[in-house]
Amino acid sequence: MRSCTPRLRCYSRGVKFVHAADLHIDSPLRGLDKYEGAPAARLRAATRRALENLVALCIEERAAFLLLAGDVFDGTWKDFSTGLFFATQMTRLREAQIPVVIVRGNHDAASSITKNLRLPDNVRELSSKKPDTIELGDAGTCVHGQSFAQRAVTDDLAARYPDAVRGAFNVGLLHTCLDGREGHERYAPTTLEIMRAKGYDYWALGHVHAREVLSKDPWIVFPGNLQGRHARETGAKGCMLVTVEDRQVVAAEHRAVDVLRWAALSVDADSADAATLTGRIADQVRSALCAAHGRPVLARLTLTGSTELHGRLLGDTERLAAECRNAALDADGDLWVERVDVRTRLPIGTSVDAGAFAALQDGFAAALDDPDLIARLLKDLAELRQKLPADALKGLDVPFDEAGLRAMAGDAWAVAADALDAAAA
Repeated sequence: MRSCTPRLRCYSRGVKFVHAADLHIDSPLRGLDKYEGAPAARLRAATRRALENLVALCIEERAAFLLLAGDVFDGTWKDFSTGLFFATQMTRLREAQIPVVIVRGNHDAASSITKNLRLPDNVRELSSKKPDTIELGDAGTCVHGQSFAQRAVTDDLAARYPDAVRGAFNVGLLHTCLDGREGHERYAPTTLEIMRAKGYDYWALGHVHAREVLSKDPWIVFPGNLQGRHARETGAKGCMLVTVEDRQVVAAEHRAVDVLRWAALSVDADSADAATLTGRIADQVRSALCAAHGRPVLARLTLTGSTELHGRLLGDTERLAAECRNAALDADGDLWVERVDVRTRLPIGTSVDAGAFAALQDGFAAALDDPDLIARLLKDLAELRQKLPADALKGLDVPFDEAGLRAMAGDAWAVAADALDAAAA
């Protein structure tokens, strides 16, 4: 490890630096074909535009340095344009005299990126062979860390990081799941106690795509990813802008650099008639557009609650998506619906009025008393689950047992009865 004896003159007037992670440059946003009328080219370029915004922020704030805590790339590049784009953005920072320190994560581990490209000399990468330290003398800072040598790193890398250097502002740069986070592989696990024991002033973490401040003494931060890529990555995405004075963090604020937002529109349909429900959907759309501050919004609409509209809603998801789009147009905003989930139910004690179709309803219900039919249906559904990709399964409530099948059948009859009633009217 190199010695670290940085100059401290900058701290009397304060230093700013930027901490970002999980850029996943050129990673595709999932399901672009679902958004009718959406500008697909604009969506595909979202991760690049977010990086451009990150670089612009560093220059505007006169950042002393930029830290990237892993997963700059989403895996090996399809072509050199991905690497060239990143190099071009780093050159902008070099021209502004802003150094960049990087660790590799599971997606851009040394063994994962098969193409190589020379980066400008302001970009420095921490070793993947052992814990490494980079001195940023003009900023009075020592950055400690270790890159991933391969995708699946299960060792506690932080435990081997060196102790803090006396007289310097010390940063730990680490791609980690910490002690486990839902939806994230258990890579480079560690604990807050191990990190605190190093005596660092700031821990710049990556890997977890949700922003989280785990500690303020010292600061231990997941900034979240730079650009949301699917419906589970909602809300503002960006980086941390950190201000240091006299080797103390005096401010750490999130700055959004994303170019489009994912939103979860949850609408309670309880006791609503059609007009009331339309109004509630419009309210949620306007709220999502307001929170996005002019950015396009990709939304998932979920309807809940007890309503007599249950059957109609189950069979009319396309109209519900169109209502969201129309509400966005009325509000002078851009919003596309990724999916509509109907989680409503009929009010307790209410059954679908079969009317003239009572005999058909009786036959429909009687079929579910046939154990052989139940067994065949569950077998068919099990085979369907095996054939569907994981992303598709996340959006389906495919029953695993007889109770789930009966619930599904109840919804199917509600849709059928509503359609039959409309056709007979």
